[in-house]
Amino acid sequence: MWRYLVGAAAALLLAGGGVLIWRGNADAQSGSIAPPPAARASGEEGEATPEPPVASEKTREERRFARYDRDKDGAVAREEYLASRRKAFARLDANGDGRLSFDEWAIKTTTKFATADADHDATLTPVEFATTRVVRKAAARVVCPPAGAKEEEES
Repeated sequence: MWRYLVGAAAALLLAGGGVLIWRGNADAQSGSIAPPPAARASGEEGEATPEPPVASEKTREERRFARYDRDKDGAVAREEYLASRRKAFARLDANGDGRLSFDEWAIKTTTKFATADADHDATLTPVEFATTRVVRKAAARVVCPPAGAKEEEES
């Protein structure tokens, strides 16, 4: 008998929940939710609305395109596109033979290892290895003036 009572109670709860959801959807569709308050005109109550930010003249992609388009003909040729890679390759190609050996490619890492290897045994101890860590720059701290500083300047 108690199973029938629990089943009936569950059915009533489900039906009640369905009615609440249905009424909530009906309210949202009928527009009974209040619209946001209208923005004040710039002349009301002496407060001017701030101007919206102005977009830059060129988008980021337009500026990037302009950097690649060296001859400013409105198109990026293959040579223009690869120019930055050629410069980077030339910096790595220490002997200028047009071929990049492993030692030329890994020169920074090789130099860092040689500098860290204090006893020149071609292995790094934990102390030597610690000297190879990347030193990260700390984020610049913004120093805010004290709260009363602005009032003192205006006086």
